[in-house]
Amino acid sequence: MPAGKLIHVVDDDRGFLKGIERLLAALGMGVRTFSSAEQFQADADLDEAACIILDIHLAGMSGIDLLSRLTRSGPRIPVVVVTASDSEVTRRAAVSAGCDAYLQKPFPSTLLVKALAEAIGPIRGSPS
Repeated sequence: MPAGKLIHVVDDDRGFLKGIERLLAALGMGVRTFSSAEQFQADADLDEAACIILDIHLAGMSGIDLLSRLTRSGPRIPVVVVTASDSEVTRRAAVSAGCDAYLQKPFPSTLLVKALAEAIGPIRGSPS
């Protein structure tokens, strides 16, 4: 992961945010969490983002809508989409919007680490 960069995590499930934050911190990664797409838009510094982990089903603006906006408007930042409500329609929408990886919750931490490594490069402390 590039020096000084953070993983931004957008999810309205506080337990998920806390668990992902702990996992990534244990791997030596900086993390910033957001509980909604609106909070992300208001507070995120995209220059500090190495990657975004983005839930699809959020209260308010959906993750797909946020991903579409990011794809159209800003610098290219890898996005790993996560969802507890998987469907072919949802998967196609996420891929069409530009996600780099798509994971169905719950997923093993090794799968997330692999998706992040493919998006941003080797991760210190992760199994090879």
